[in-house]
Amino acid sequence: MHNFFDFNTFAPATLYNIRMINSMTGFGAYRHPLVLRAKNHGQVHLELRSVNSRFLDITFRMPDELRFAEQAIREMIGKKLNRGKVEIKIYIQKEADSSGQESNVKSQEQKLNIQLIQSLKATESLILKELPQSNPLSVKDVLLWPGVMIQEELDQDALLEVVLLALDEVLKLFMQSRAIEGNALKNVILNKVDQMDAMILEIEPLLPKIIQTYQQKLTEKLLAVLNGIDQQGRSFNHEDLADRIRQEVVLYGVRIDVEEEIARLKTHFNAVRNTLDKGGPVGKKLDFLMQELQRESNTLGSKSVHQETSNASMELKLLVEQIREQVQNLE
Repeated sequence: MHNFFDFNTFAPATLYNIRMINSMTGFGAYRHPLVLRAKNHGQVHLELRSVNSRFLDITFRMPDELRFAEQAIREMIGKKLNRGKVEIKIYIQKEADSSGQESNVKSQEQKLNIQLIQSLKATESLILKELPQSNPLSVKDVLLWPGVMIQEELDQDALLEVVLLALDEVLKLFMQSRAIEGNALKNVILNKVDQMDAMILEIEPLLPKIIQTYQQKLTEKLLAVLNGIDQQGRSFNHEDLADRIRQEVVLYGVRIDVEEEIARLKTHFNAVRNTLDKGGPVGKKLDFLMQELQRESNTLGSKSVHQETSNASMELKLLVEQIREQVQNLE
């Protein structure tokens, strides 16, 4: 028994931890001796690979003699995977006869239907006699003729048992592959969340001063424009006018305050971290959280009255989109 993947550099505790994050992209390959009724028939080769998909989609590439095992294979994979476009490739490498040339010739004769070949030869001679312009049969023509190659019938129950044993092993390698890539994606996402968190912590102390400065500038502009006259054309003394403007500016300051958006952004950052820490199938929940982060980032930008918060909004939306692309690869 041999596997084509070397995972010795990864600790089993990391790969099989209950908090494991799985990528939908993975690969595993394995080959298992095909021993049926104490006779070696060669090896069964299995390859399993997947890419991201909203649902579980399994496709098969295998010889007709293994088609009977498709449903059992599909059920076994379905117990392990929830999402992903999965391709499984299976083929049987028959045991080669290495006992010498004479034995090889005898073995090849046993695999050919000699009686049918002789019949084809007689038929060809008859046709060529009547139609001399006809082309003779090539070796390829003869080998492809139905029934010329005698296929050894393998015990299906015993063959299915071997295939499922090999599938169990290749699934272990495949899951290890997905766990390794999932852990790498987890670190990428956490790094971007940390960037967003640091950005918010940087602009948060500036917000009260930004709002205060904007209110002062707005008040000065309104006083200069109105010049003592309100929208109804009534005259106000300077004190009444200033008090009216201050009230309006305070109300506008409340509308442009982004304290709630900042608080919700922090809550969503923690939700992303907690989701990744719990592990398991996290893709759909993280996708929802990205929608929420995008919404709050948009609101932050729409309320912005300063270059600092406008820049922060743009950077946040860019990072959220980058995370969303990574999330599409997680189960």
